[in-house]
Amino acid sequence: MPVHSATCPTQDPRRPRVSLFGVPADALDMEQTVEAVRAMIRCGAPHQHVCLNAAKAVELDSNPDLVRAVAQCDLISVDGQAVVWASRLLGAPVPERVAGIDLFVRLLEEAAAHALPVYLLGARQEVVDKVLQVAAERWPSLLVAGARSGYWTPEQEADVVAEVAASGAQLLFLAIPSPRKELFLERHGQALGVPFRMGVGGSFDVLAGVTRRAPVWAQKSGLEWCFRLLQEPRRMARRYLVGNASFLRLTLRHRIGL
Repeated sequence: MPVHSATCPTQDPRRPRVSLFGVPADALDMEQTVEAVRAMIRCGAPHQHVCLNAAKAVELDSNPDLVRAVAQCDLISVDGQAVVWASRLLGAPVPERVAGIDLFVRLLEEAAAHALPVYLLGARQEVVDKVLQVAAERWPSLLVAGARSGYWTPEQEADVVAEVAASGAQLLFLAIPSPRKELFLERHGQALGVPFRMGVGGSFDVLAGVTRRAPVWAQKSGLEWCFRLLQEPRRMARRYLVGNASFLRLTLRHRIGL
């Protein structure tokens, strides 16, 4: 179990940070990101992580509530090759893409290796059940403090928060859409009482095998969105076809603004 410190800082002053699309971002690679999470769990105070991808950058441009929620996060990873390329164009380079699904899997490995209880919250119940099955097979020593679907009414929200807080989880993974997940985690950060909380979007679907990831070459070339679009054309068409054009315009606007 982690050793809690009552005086740990929310942000390491040595950690390199840049500014992208109106919010800070951590210029860390995967290994440095995992080490930052380890430090946050050792600290014991509540910390929030968020991924910055192209779709979220576009949403930030018109959603001040999301800007506030993202800006206050303790760890902000760049998830999306397009944002990595944009960071170089904007003179605020980050070393590499830290994909949310990859970080999620790495942290499950860490949790299993160090007996850190996790809470899995989000997605459909059948997906959650499949994630639990896959996790038990891949990481037999993983301690699951609790799990439930991402469907609840406003009246049930306080009960969901109380359930997570009472579970003793050290890591909370929340698989609901943006910006709902960022706003939920910001709104209930202290009440959840979890040292590390992370929104993981569609990662439960990927781990459960409901959604397939693109081949590695597509991930590295920035074409993973094409693979997602082919799998779910009706659901993803607006996000990618309209969203990618909006992200390009947004990047050029910030470049000209510099």
